[in-house]
Amino acid sequence: MTTRTVEYPADGLTMIGHLALPSGTGRRPAVLLGPEGPGLSDVERRRADALAELGYVALAFDLHGGRLLTDPEEMLARCMPLLSDPDRMRGIGHAALDVLRAEPRTDLDRIAAVGYGTGGAIGLELGRDGVDLRAIGTVNALTTGRPGEAARIRCPVWAGVGSEDPIMPPAQRDAFTAEMQAAGVDWRLVVYGGALHAFHHPPVDHTVVPGVGYHPRHAQRAWRDVVDLLAECLPVTE
Repeated sequence: MTTRTVEYPADGLTMIGHLALPSGTGRRPAVLLGPEGPGLSDVERRRADALAELGYVALAFDLHGGRLLTDPEEMLARCMPLLSDPDRMRGIGHAALDVLRAEPRTDLDRIAAVGYGTGGAIGLELGRDGVDLRAIGTVNALTTGRPGEAARIRCPVWAGVGSEDPIMPPAQRDAFTAEMQAAGVDWRLVVYGGALHAFHHPPVDHTVVPGVGYHPRHAQRAWRDVVDLLAECLPVTE
Protein backbone atom coordinates (compact mmCIF):
# COMPACT_ATOMS: atom_id res chain seq x y z
CA MET A 1 0.00 0.00 0.00
CA THR A 2 1.29 3.44 -0.93
CA THR A 3 0.00 6.96 -0.26
CA ARG A 4 0.49 10.41 -1.65
CA THR A 5 -0.86 13.91 -1.20
CA VAL A 6 -2.90 15.39 -4.05
CA GLU A 7 -3.73 19.05 -4.61
CA TYR A 8 -6.71 20.23 -6.65
CA PRO A 9 -8.96 23.30 -6.88
CA ALA A 10 -12.48 23.37 -5.40
CA ASP A 11 -14.78 25.95 -3.79
CA GLY A 12 -12.27 28.71 -4.50
CA LEU A 13 -9.56 26.92 -2.50
CA THR A 14 -6.60 24.64 -3.12
CA MET A 15 -7.69 21.37 -1.59
CA ILE A 16 -5.16 18.88 -0.23
CA GLY A 17 -6.40 15.30 -0.31
CA HIS A 18 -4.90 11.99 0.74
CA LEU A 19 -4.76 9.23 -1.87
CA ALA A 20 -4.10 5.64 -0.78
CA LEU A 21 -3.35 2.92 -3.33
CA PRO A 22 -3.49 -0.84 -2.80
CA SER A 23 -0.63 -3.12 -3.69
CA GLY A 24 -0.38 -4.39 -7.24
CA THR A 25 -0.71 -2.65 -10.59
CA GLY A 26 -4.21 -3.37 -11.88
CA ARG A 27 -7.36 -1.32 -11.63
CA ARG A 28 -9.31 -1.61 -8.39
CA PRO A 29 -12.69 -0.41 -7.12
CA ALA A 30 -12.43 3.02 -5.55
CA VAL A 31 -13.85 4.91 -2.59
CA LEU A 32 -14.29 8.66 -2.21
CA LEU A 33 -13.99 9.30 1.54
CA GLY A 34 -15.41 12.49 3.07
CA PRO A 35 -14.52 13.91 6.50
CA GLU A 36 -16.55 15.47 9.30
CA GLY A 37 -17.12 19.23 9.41
CA PRO A 38 -13.72 20.20 10.89
CA GLY A 39 -12.07 18.79 7.79
CA LEU A 40 -9.55 16.21 6.70
CA SER A 41 -7.59 14.78 9.63
CA ASP A 42 -5.38 11.79 10.34
CA VAL A 43 -8.53 9.84 11.25
CA GLU A 44 -9.77 9.95 7.65
CA ARG A 45 -6.27 9.42 6.28
CA ARG A 46 -5.97 6.23 8.33
CA ARG A 47 -9.38 5.10 7.09
CA ALA A 48 -8.30 5.63 3.50
CA ASP A 49 -5.15 3.61 4.25
CA ALA A 50 -7.28 0.84 5.77
CA LEU A 51 -9.44 0.75 2.64
CA ALA A 52 -6.32 0.50 0.49
CA GLU A 53 -5.17 -2.44 2.61
CA LEU A 54 -8.50 -4.07 1.74
CA GLY A 55 -7.79 -3.55 -1.95
CA TYR A 56 -9.53 -0.26 -2.73
CA VAL A 57 -8.18 2.91 -4.25
CA ALA A 58 -9.21 5.50 -1.65
CA LEU A 59 -9.20 9.28 -1.74
CA ALA A 60 -9.86 11.12 1.52
CA PHE A 61 -10.92 14.53 0.28
CA ASP A 62 -10.47 17.99 1.75
CA LEU A 63 -13.12 20.51 2.79
CA HIS A 64 -11.22 23.62 3.82
CA GLY A 65 -8.15 24.14 1.67
CA GLY A 66 -5.77 22.07 3.76
CA ARG A 67 -6.99 23.42 7.10
CA LEU A 68 -8.45 21.53 10.05
CA LEU A 69 -11.00 23.82 11.71
CA THR A 70 -10.62 23.10 15.42
CA ASP A 71 -12.57 26.19 16.52
CA PRO A 72 -16.26 25.14 16.58
CA GLU A 73 -17.46 28.64 15.72
CA GLU A 74 -15.18 28.85 12.69
CA MET A 75 -16.19 25.36 11.59
CA LEU A 76 -19.92 26.13 11.85
CA ALA A 77 -19.47 29.47 10.09
CA ARG A 78 -18.07 27.62 7.07
CA CYS A 79 -20.06 24.38 7.18
CA MET A 80 -23.58 25.66 7.82
CA PRO A 81 -23.72 27.78 4.64
CA LEU A 82 -22.10 24.91 2.76
CA LEU A 83 -24.68 22.39 3.97
CA SER A 84 -27.47 24.69 2.83
CA ASP A 85 -26.02 25.00 -0.68
CA PRO A 86 -26.30 21.75 -2.68
CA ASP A 87 -24.46 23.20 -5.66
CA ARG A 88 -21.40 24.09 -3.54
CA MET A 89 -21.40 20.63 -1.99
CA ARG A 90 -21.61 19.04 -5.41
CA GLY A 91 -18.77 21.22 -6.65
CA ILE A 92 -16.49 20.04 -3.84
CA GLY A 93 -17.56 16.43 -4.42
CA HIS A 94 -17.10 16.53 -8.19
CA ALA A 95 -13.65 18.10 -7.89
CA ALA A 96 -12.50 15.29 -5.61
CA LEU A 97 -14.21 12.69 -7.77
CA ASP A 98 -12.33 13.98 -10.81
CA VAL A 99 -9.05 13.40 -8.96
CA LEU A 100 -10.10 9.86 -8.06
CA ARG A 101 -11.19 9.12 -11.62
CA ALA A 102 -7.90 10.45 -13.00
CA GLU A 103 -5.92 7.90 -10.94
CA PRO A 104 -4.89 5.08 -13.34
CA ARG A 105 -5.53 2.42 -10.69
CA THR A 106 -9.21 3.40 -10.36
CA ASP A 107 -11.83 1.15 -11.93
CA LEU A 108 -14.09 3.86 -13.34
CA ASP A 109 -17.13 1.59 -13.31
CA ARG A 110 -16.83 0.78 -9.61
CA ILE A 111 -16.72 3.84 -7.36
CA ALA A 112 -18.46 4.40 -4.02
CA ALA A 113 -18.79 7.44 -1.76
CA VAL A 114 -18.41 7.08 2.00
CA GLY A 115 -18.59 10.11 4.25
CA TYR A 116 -18.95 11.38 7.78
CA GLY A 117 -20.98 14.48 8.68
CA THR A 118 -20.38 17.16 6.06
CA GLY A 119 -18.40 14.70 3.95
CA GLY A 120 -21.34 12.31 4.00
CA ALA A 121 -23.71 15.08 2.95
CA ILE A 122 -21.46 15.74 -0.04
CA GLY A 123 -21.60 12.06 -0.99
CA LEU A 124 -25.39 12.16 -0.88
CA GLU A 125 -25.44 15.26 -3.07
CA LEU A 126 -23.31 13.48 -5.65
CA GLY A 127 -25.96 10.77 -5.70
CA ARG A 128 -28.74 13.32 -6.03
CA ASP A 129 -26.79 14.83 -8.92
CA GLY A 130 -27.02 11.53 -10.77
CA VAL A 131 -23.38 10.47 -10.42
CA ASP A 132 -22.90 6.79 -11.27
CA LEU A 133 -21.86 5.37 -7.89
CA ARG A 134 -22.06 1.78 -6.74
CA ALA A 135 -22.84 2.68 -3.11
CA ILE A 136 -23.22 5.64 -0.78
CA GLY A 137 -22.43 5.20 2.90
CA THR A 138 -22.85 7.94 5.49
CA VAL A 139 -22.47 8.40 9.23
CA ASN A 140 -24.00 11.45 10.96
CA ALA A 141 -25.25 12.79 7.62
CA LEU A 142 -29.02 12.36 7.45
CA THR A 143 -29.35 15.40 5.21
CA THR A 144 -32.29 15.89 2.89
CA GLY A 145 -32.00 17.38 -0.57
CA ARG A 146 -34.02 19.42 -3.00
CA PRO A 147 -37.46 17.90 -3.72
CA GLY A 148 -37.42 15.04 -6.17
CA GLU A 149 -33.68 14.87 -6.72
CA ALA A 150 -33.17 11.74 -4.62
CA ALA A 151 -34.83 9.86 -7.49
CA ARG A 152 -31.55 10.33 -9.37
CA ILE A 153 -29.65 8.18 -6.84
CA ARG A 154 -28.73 4.98 -8.70
CA CYS A 155 -27.19 2.90 -5.93
CA PRO A 156 -27.86 1.54 -2.44
CA VAL A 157 -27.63 4.08 0.38
CA TRP A 158 -26.54 3.05 3.87
CA ALA A 159 -26.78 5.54 6.73
CA GLY A 160 -25.71 5.31 10.37
CA VAL A 161 -26.62 7.63 13.24
CA GLY A 162 -26.42 7.69 17.02
CA SER A 163 -29.73 7.41 18.86
CA GLU A 164 -28.78 10.35 21.10
CA ASP A 165 -27.42 12.59 18.35
CA PRO A 166 -28.99 16.04 18.94
CA ILE A 167 -27.78 17.28 15.55
CA MET A 168 -29.54 14.45 13.70
CA PRO A 169 -32.63 13.93 15.91
CA PRO A 170 -35.56 11.57 15.20
CA ALA A 171 -37.38 14.19 13.11
CA GLN A 172 -34.35 14.45 10.84
CA ARG A 173 -34.15 10.66 10.56
CA ASP A 174 -37.81 10.56 9.56
CA ALA A 175 -37.37 13.26 6.93
CA PHE A 176 -34.34 11.51 5.45
CA THR A 177 -35.94 8.08 5.30
CA ALA A 178 -39.15 9.55 3.87
CA GLU A 179 -37.14 11.19 1.09
CA MET A 180 -35.29 7.96 0.30
CA GLN A 181 -38.47 5.88 0.37
CA ALA A 182 -40.44 8.28 -1.83
CA ALA A 183 -37.61 8.24 -4.38
CA GLY A 184 -37.50 4.46 -4.54
CA VAL A 185 -33.92 4.30 -3.26
CA ASP A 186 -32.53 1.04 -1.88
CA TRP A 187 -31.83 2.47 1.56
CA ARG A 188 -30.88 1.27 5.04
CA LEU A 189 -30.63 3.16 8.31
CA VAL A 190 -28.79 1.86 11.37
CA VAL A 191 -29.41 3.62 14.69
CA TYR A 192 -26.63 2.95 17.21
CA GLY A 193 -28.14 2.92 20.69
CA GLY A 194 -26.77 5.44 23.17
CA ALA A 195 -24.39 7.09 20.70
CA LEU A 196 -23.97 10.86 20.20
CA HIS A 197 -22.96 12.81 17.11
CA ALA A 198 -19.56 11.87 15.65
CA PHE A 199 -19.56 8.72 17.79
CA HIS A 200 -17.17 7.14 15.28
CA HIS A 201 -14.44 9.76 15.78
CA PRO A 202 -11.81 9.22 18.51
CA PRO A 203 -11.59 11.99 21.13
CA VAL A 204 -9.82 15.20 20.09
CA ASP A 205 -7.79 17.70 22.13
CA HIS A 206 -9.83 20.73 21.12
CA THR A 207 -13.30 22.08 21.90
CA VAL A 208 -16.21 20.45 20.07
CA VAL A 209 -19.83 21.40 19.59
CA PRO A 210 -22.31 20.07 22.19
CA GLY A 211 -23.69 16.61 21.59
CA VAL A 212 -20.46 15.13 20.23
CA GLY A 213 -18.95 12.06 21.86
CA TYR A 214 -16.93 8.97 21.04
CA HIS A 215 -18.46 5.52 21.42
CA PRO A 216 -15.70 2.97 20.77
CA ARG A 217 -17.94 -0.09 20.45
CA HIS A 218 -20.30 1.55 17.98
CA ALA A 219 -17.36 3.12 16.14
CA GLN A 220 -16.05 -0.37 15.42
CA ARG A 221 -19.52 -1.55 14.41
CA ALA A 222 -20.06 1.38 12.06
CA TRP A 223 -16.72 0.72 10.39
CA ARG A 224 -17.62 -2.93 9.89
CA ASP A 225 -20.97 -1.86 8.44
CA VAL A 226 -19.20 0.41 5.96
CA VAL A 227 -16.80 -2.36 4.95
CA ASP A 228 -19.71 -4.78 4.54
CA LEU A 229 -21.51 -2.26 2.31
CA LEU A 230 -18.44 -1.99 0.09
CA ALA A 231 -17.96 -5.76 0.01
CA GLU A 232 -21.57 -6.17 -1.13
CA CYS A 233 -21.69 -3.39 -3.71
CA LEU A 234 -18.16 -3.30 -5.11
CA PRO A 235 -16.22 -6.38 -4.03
CA VAL A 236 -12.48 -6.46 -4.61
CA THR A 237 -11.56 -9.10 -7.17
CA GLU A 238 -8.11 -9.99 -8.44
